[in-house]
Amino acid sequence: MLAGVTAGIAIGVLTSMGAVVPASAISSTNADLYVLHAVPATPVDVYVNDKLTLDDFQPGDMAGPLDLPAGTYTVAITAADAADASAPVIGPIDLQLAANTSYTAVAHLSEAGKPTATLFTNDLSSTAAGEGRLTVRHTAAAPAVDILAGGSAVVSGLVNPNEASLDLAAGTVSAAVALAGTTAPVIGPADVPIEEGVNTIVYAWGSATDKNLALAVQTIGGLHSSPDGVNTGTAGLVDTAPGSPLLVGGFALSLLLLVGAGLAMARRSAGAKS
Repeated sequence: MLAGVTAGIAIGVLTSMGAVVPASAISSTNADLYVLHAVPATPVDVYVNDKLTLDDFQPGDMAGPLDLPAGTYTVAITAADAADASAPVIGPIDLQLAANTSYTAVAHLSEAGKPTATLFTNDLSSTAAGEGRLTVRHTAAAPAVDILAGGSAVVSGLVNPNEASLDLAAGTVSAAVALAGTTAPVIGPADVPIEEGVNTIVYAWGSATDKNLALAVQTIGGLHSSPDGVNTGTAGLVDTAPGSPLLVGGFALSLLLLVGAGLAMARRSAGAKS
């Protein structure tokens, strides 16, 4: 198993720099696992089944995809350079990985600002010709928001650690976002690109209180290919300066993507009724 993990770490270094690399081939016996460190300012060590797997893992870094046999893996996250996994800051957590499935495990803050971890399942189902997929995951110590389309909320109260995903026509959509329970846009409208055959996964992470919110982006391509096609994945980090116009960091920008999704849906619905 550790050989596969070591290879995944090398891939993670490439993807964090924006290179496009082929994802591991999930199969009837194996699963893919990405790991995202989304706890601000704190490098950590990651232990899998009591073995040091990621050493001095930095905030904003993503490793993977790790090609692992299906099964249950015990993951513990410790302070950097810990002697062993006996005093974790997160976990130990049992991750149950099913064959033929892609996951992203995220170490992050809860809405209340406490270290925690969430295992997300990545949607690799095919998209229709001319469409892409947009997934937004709220992993930040930040409050709920409403997603606006045409001035009305189409998604209300998106909270940590929930996600939302939509398939959209490739192109550019306009978007806006408001704090939960309000309709006045805090940011936007803004133009957001949707790429054909790509699942763009946006992670909001960091802390609103500490003004260090940031945006991490993972992409998994090849979703419009045949079932035998090989998906490709990239991961990267876009930082936003504290107090910037992007609604106190990347959290707002990530949610803008969802707004654009809602606007596209609203336009489709209006077209269907006419």
